[in-house]
Amino acid sequence: MPPRIVHLVAAARPNFMNVAPLYHELKRRPWCRPLIIHSGQHYDYNMSQAFLRDLGLPEPHVHLGVGSGSHGAQTARCLAAYEEVLLHQRPDWVVVVGDVNSTMACALAAVKLLAPVAHLEAGLRSFDRAMPEEINRLVTDVLCDLLWTPSDDADQNLLREGISPDKIELVGNIMMDSLEMLRPAIERESPWRALGLSPGGYGVVTLHRPANVDDPAVLREIMAALAAVAGRLPLVFPVHPRTRASLERFGLLDLAASPGLKLVEPLGYMQFMGLVLGARLAITDSGGIQEETTYLHIPCLTLRPNTERPVTVRLGSNRLIAPAGLAASLEEVLAGNWPQGTVPPLWDGHTAVRVADSLQRRLQG
Repeated sequence: MPPRIVHLVAAARPNFMNVAPLYHELKRRPWCRPLIIHSGQHYDYNMSQAFLRDLGLPEPHVHLGVGSGSHGAQTARCLAAYEEVLLHQRPDWVVVVGDVNSTMACALAAVKLLAPVAHLEAGLRSFDRAMPEEINRLVTDVLCDLLWTPSDDADQNLLREGISPDKIELVGNIMMDSLEMLRPAIERESPWRALGLSPGGYGVVTLHRPANVDDPAVLREIMAALAAVAGRLPLVFPVHPRTRASLERFGLLDLAASPGLKLVEPLGYMQFMGLVLGARLAITDSGGIQEETTYLHIPCLTLRPNTERPVTVRLGSNRLIAPAGLAASLEEVLAGNWPQGTVPPLWDGHTAVRVADSLQRRLQG
């Protein structure tokens, strides 16, 4: 029997981190031929190609070239482009990851053509439909034939929504697989050294969500809070292209140049995680960093009113913080009053093996 073809669909940085351990695990199995489908939703070099290199991934087998645009336009282009691929080569399974527009669009294209689809990182909910990612998560999980979840709260979300239990499998958090796979190389990076910093003597910032960076008043409040915090603890801020454009458009570059606030270009995975490993704390609105800091017991201050990863708050070192509360939270961290938390079950670096085993069972069945 020829190897079964499995499409691994990726678009954004966290998708590549999800895909990498699974690609390597499936590649080791003689029954499987994994192919990487890159939607091109993130087209900046440092937001995609550098991550492929760091994670040991080949050039994508298919590049859809979707690019940027409004949610509707981006989703439509991705749906049409992936449908064309499926019409010429129907895989045995399609695996979509995360919650970006490409996740939903490719799942929809595959389902309409009767290709079985699995969603890795399923069941996460913020319960905030103002977040575009929440809509993508809800639609994708309804469409998919198999839902791989990272934590028990995700299972409960899916069951409450009426998803059949036989579609749900708790496999753990594959982001930790990527971290452990590359940890020796990450620890050798020491990117803090080039910035004149030392481990434990700085914080890391990421900021990209529309709710935070598209409104000038909100972004000004956040930047003023970061500038105040940087006066006590230097902050390294790899600036997302969307955020940089907003800082320029809203005339906030003066705040961005505050003492102690070090703006750098987006970093490859190993460089960025090298910064995180040495950080005293993280300030973010990202999803993945909430998980990685919980795994590493690093205080995480999440600039959001809600999170689709509540297990990082319930069990881990993450807390939801308003911009006005940043200074007080920093004092708690520096005083040693921040909880270290515990690592959720199955966040152990072996999720890719469980996912590959699950896929093999489904193919045999």
